[in-house]
Amino acid sequence: MVRTEKDSFGEKEVPVQAYFGIHTTRSLENFSVAGEPLPIEIIYGMVKLKKACALANESLGLLDKKKAVAIINACDNILKGGFEKEFPIDIFQAGSGTSSNMNVNEVIANLACKGLGGQKGDRSLVHPNDDVNKGQSTNNIFPSGVKVAASEQSLHAIASLERLAASLRKKAEEFSGILKSGRTHLQDAVPITLGQEFAAYARAIEKDLLRIKEAREKCLELGVGGNAVGTGVNTKPQFRNEIIKALNQATGEYYAVAKDGIEATQFLTDLAGLSSALRLTALDILKIVNDLRLLSSGPNTGFGELALPAVEPGSSIMPGKINPSICEAANMACMQVLGNDHCVAIACGAGQLELNTHMPLVGTNLVKSLRILSRCPAMLAEKCIEGITANEDVCKKHFEWSAGLATILNPKLGYDRVAELVKQSLKEKKNLRQLAIEKGILTEAEYEELAYRCTGPNL
Repeated sequence: MVRTEKDSFGEKEVPVQAYFGIHTTRSLENFSVAGEPLPIEIIYGMVKLKKACALANESLGLLDKKKAVAIINACDNILKGGFEKEFPIDIFQAGSGTSSNMNVNEVIANLACKGLGGQKGDRSLVHPNDDVNKGQSTNNIFPSGVKVAASEQSLHAIASLERLAASLRKKAEEFSGILKSGRTHLQDAVPITLGQEFAAYARAIEKDLLRIKEAREKCLELGVGGNAVGTGVNTKPQFRNEIIKALNQATGEYYAVAKDGIEATQFLTDLAGLSSALRLTALDILKIVNDLRLLSSGPNTGFGELALPAVEPGSSIMPGKINPSICEAANMACMQVLGNDHCVAIACGAGQLELNTHMPLVGTNLVKSLRILSRCPAMLAEKCIEGITANEDVCKKHFEWSAGLATILNPKLGYDRVAELVKQSLKEKKNLRQLAIEKGILTEAEYEELAYRCTGPNL
């Protein structure tokens, strides 16, 4: 079953059950490279803006109340869910996202028509361009929709990272009394506590959180209402402020009118800034999980200082083998974020003149990174960090046999005397602790105190 719709290109059949229209149908015929639709979060971001624009147009006397209410109700229905299949446009489409903007306009218009008692495709009741898209252009709606989506998704990523930071901080306290060998260049270095290692991990994630929050603030500045190039052509001066007012009332957020609408249309760097903060976060998580894999390696032939919680059998051929599966999953997730950010960076630098025509690529990769970092840190905290146990005997052994341990004796004995002890240690296969106590240089208590003192502040 089909219905026939008409546009400036002519007539085309549209599936009768579809709420989208002729423009969407043409786009579906043209674009199919990615094989997946634009993230629904971006669609919802645009729908929220369409609702705010309808409220603004109605308050300025540009849209009659009956139409405005019908459009607002249609937007609310979409945001409740259940219409996801009405937004099938491929990621790789027109560079400004025109196809998706029109897809949204058509679905809202047809839902509004039905709400007014009419039929889908009846443009005399609610027109997708003249009414739903009134005072708007894809060039400002699409990137503003991405910013709305990114701002909202950032909160989920922040919550997930906060859990990870808290889990790491708790482990830092739990392991604060466990001395071990530090390592630089993967070689023995001066003593450290296991708690200090985890405290450093926690601090890294806490700094990542600050960067994400700062980058998110810049995404609250929206170019919506700027129309084709950001000048606001064909709109009233109050239009932009009215949109932001309605949007903030609906979301409880603190969005703001772009200080320079032309800049907001040409440059997507605010989105790149958030993507970059996510990339740095992914790099830190990569480093942490790689450390955990090293420190838990073994169990008999590796470092063996940590035991990670077992989540699944590690081999289909080696009975009893347990792998650091959660860390490996986190590794791959973070690598994907790095790839996504690379796409965002290239696309943000590839705009020309008054418009960046790579918006769907930027928005899709940013949202995908936010999805990953909304789940990965919480998974790592729950399935790995919170269940880690320390192999204290192994840590103590590595501490006592570390070649770097000689450094802590320098202030008391001097470099040359310590060098002689190191030679003797290698010759007699005794660790420095044993030699220092046997020779009466230090008591056992003095040695332990010196070792702890050399680790510096514990957390």
